[in-house]
Amino acid sequence: MFSQIGPLEIILVIVILLVIFGPRRLPGLGKQLGRGMREFRESITGEDKDKDRGAAPSAALSQAPVTPVVRTPAEREPVDVTPEQRG
Repeated sequence: MFSQIGPLEIILVIVILLVIFGPRRLPGLGKQLGRGMREFRESITGEDKDKDRGAAPSAALSQAPVTPVVRTPAEREPVDVTPEQRG
């Protein structure tokens, strides 16, 4: 019964979208819809953009230098200690 969507139905949907959202917001909504569909498809198939580029996501993180943060006692946040905790 409703096996195919024809050009009349597509035009009707576009007119309804223009009335609801207006011509200014419609391109942004299209971009968001396309981005959402792409992310959904990638999550379903398990594909990742980093795999397409040939680099693993963890490889970029392992190359970054790690600098430990050392704080002096004056820089540390004060800790409230009750007399019962002191001993």
